[in-house]
Amino acid sequence: MLQPILQIRQTPAVIGIDADPGTYSITQPKAEVNITTTAGELTVQSTRPELTIDQSRAWEAYNGGKMLDMNKRIYSGIQQLYLQGIARKVEQGNRMAQFFRPGNTIAEVYGMDTEPNSFPEIRGPASYDNVDIHIETRAPLIDFRAARVNIQVERRNPEIEYTRGKLNIYMQQYASIQFIPPELNVQT
Repeated sequence: MLQPILQIRQTPAVIGIDADPGTYSITQPKAEVNITTTAGELTVQSTRPELTIDQSRAWEAYNGGKMLDMNKRIYSGIQQLYLQGIARKVEQGNRMAQFFRPGNTIAEVYGMDTEPNSFPEIRGPASYDNVDIHIETRAPLIDFRAARVNIQVERRNPEIEYTRGKLNIYMQQYASIQFIPPELNVQT
């Protein structure tokens, strides 16, 4: 005789999950850069050379030069001529004292003195080097200021946005237990 069997059917629970991932959006505005430049500066100051020409000695040799200098030359020249004249008269007197010698007659001593007394030279000495030229130069004054560059950067922080994804959890199938009794044949 068969024994009746109780059947048990079980359906497991099934959980359904529907998920979409979240998304990030990252943007970063460009940084702002300001550049300012101060130009370099070069300053050069130069002076003209100085040319000095002194031609006073050339004018003295040409026409006597300044009146004061000419008068000094005349005065010193007259003194010299006076001393030369005295020396000549002394020499003539000494020759006349020796009149008994041949060639010392009055005609020969005083007759030969036919040169006129000259006037002293009023001009200065002539020379190729009577003009003095002097050139004075000075070094230039140089001032330099270097250029400057100023850089300022204003940075921007990144902008981050997060959009949440969806998460849907649901019961796709509920758990169940089913008991199936055996069939019973009741015949008597």
